[in-house]
Amino acid sequence: MPTDPRRLAVLLAVHRAGGVLAAADLLHVTPSAVSQQIARLESEEGVAVLDRNPRGATLTAAGRILAEAAERIESELVEARKSLAELGGELSGRVTVAAFQTAIRAVIAPAFAVVAEHHPGIELLVEEREQGESMRRLREGDADIVLLERDEDADTHVPRGQRDVVLLEEPWRLVLPGSVATPTQLSDLAGVTWLAAEHHTAAARAMGRVTAALGPVTSRHLYYDFDVALALVAAGQGVALLPALALQGELPDGVTVATVPGLGSRRLVARHRATRREPGPAVVAVIDELLAAASGIDPV
Repeated sequence: MPTDPRRLAVLLAVHRAGGVLAAADLLHVTPSAVSQQIARLESEEGVAVLDRNPRGATLTAAGRILAEAAERIESELVEARKSLAELGGELSGRVTVAAFQTAIRAVIAPAFAVVAEHHPGIELLVEEREQGESMRRLREGDADIVLLERDEDADTHVPRGQRDVVLLEEPWRLVLPGSVATPTQLSDLAGVTWLAAEHHTAAARAMGRVTAALGPVTSRHLYYDFDVALALVAAGQGVALLPALALQGELPDGVTVATVPGLGSRRLVARHRATRREPGPAVVAVIDELLAAASGIDPV
């Protein structure tokens, strides 16, 4: 009797998830259905494919052979789908996007499902990278699109052979510990301690611009990740200037968010190569979907 590829797919799910229960969740079926498929596979092949124990299930030597076959089948089906997309005139190919945390969470992640629905032949690959590394990968051809952050008064020069597309403009916000009264104007913050942002980031540039009117300011610590800044504010270590997207969701206890005139905004920009051959149709399609995802964000 030939091996049923559907049973191999179930075995592969058990292997990846680490057990029958987890595989059932992954496949959106009952644990009983998973167990039945595994039992039938073992009966058809005449070998045991799982070692079951209280902590889950692991593959036997025979199970590993079959799981590897399942992975090859899965890979071949992906490639076949891409070929069919090309045959039907659909866009296809891998598009690599390098970006940072808030951009991935707010813009790229929501675009995944839309790209898959509208352009099934496109494989979207995301890399979380520091901005300098993202730019290096774009120059060397390892990334197709990079998402950058830019304070409102930053230099807008774009290197030759590249092009910027503004995805979103969002306001900066003051994030205050409980010991600092909520300000109504920037001058109310004279004398407070600020958290310092990593040099060359949009937050560092914005802080320098905003605090220039206050005269010399005291700062301490140094953050790059916005979640780190929130944790430091919650610990009473100082005031931070963060973009609105970084403040979506539940905030730590003891943190107050405020706005006053003069804080300005941060821009999220998608940069891609612009030559005679680039951007290709797949890259253009992904940028369009990122623009659509960004247009649906309300960074209050």
